[in-house]
Amino acid sequence: MAHVTVMEWQRVLMYVDGRLRRVLEPGRHRHRARRTTLLTVDLRPRLLNVPGQEVLTSDGVSVRVTVTARWKIADVVAFTGAAAAPEQFLYATLQDAVRERVSGLTLEAALADRSALSDGLTEPVQAAVTELGIEVSDVRVRDLMLPGELRRAAMDAVVARERGKAALEEARAEAAALRSLANTARLIEEHPALLRLRTLQVAADRQTTLVLDPRAGEG
Repeated sequence: MAHVTVMEWQRVLMYVDGRLRRVLEPGRHRHRARRTTLLTVDLRPRLLNVPGQEVLTSDGVSVRVTVTARWKIADVVAFTGAAAAPEQFLYATLQDAVRERVSGLTLEAALADRSALSDGLTEPVQAAVTELGIEVSDVRVRDLMLPGELRRAAMDAVVARERGKAALEEARAEAAALRSLANTARLIEEHPALLRLRTLQVAADRQTTLVLDPRAGEG
């Protein structure tokens, strides 16, 4: 007799003479080595990345989309027996789901709210891979990259927008300064004594040189 130890995050499928006899839970187990084949399956969560696939938006613009999926094995028997390469099936399903989502949006809509690209992606992917014993917990679009010309155009638009904001703030500051000067001039015109008080305040500053014009009191 042989022994096998199954870890907490594992399940081991025991095949005797080519037939599935049982699934070994965590712990130490005995088996007949000559007639038994053991297949170990890791149940820990996994991350699948689908890098930069090119997809056309509804208005015919080609973009590159990167998507990730968090998944794990929910049914070890289905995962090992339903398909020869279940991870490849999941990979292709992710590609199809993202292609369908992006192709239904214009470029402007996709750029306006990139987080919305991920909304509702998990459900159709999960439905497609349930029979493979896979549980998908989250599907998310990570990157949406534009062609070179569009990236440069988008950057130019951002720069122009920021310059416009800066020019607007400068104009507002100048307008505020002019209003302040106008208010000061009106106060001095209405109250001439304010000018003399301001002159005395300036003269009190030791770093200020005050020049008196003797003609100021004439006429």
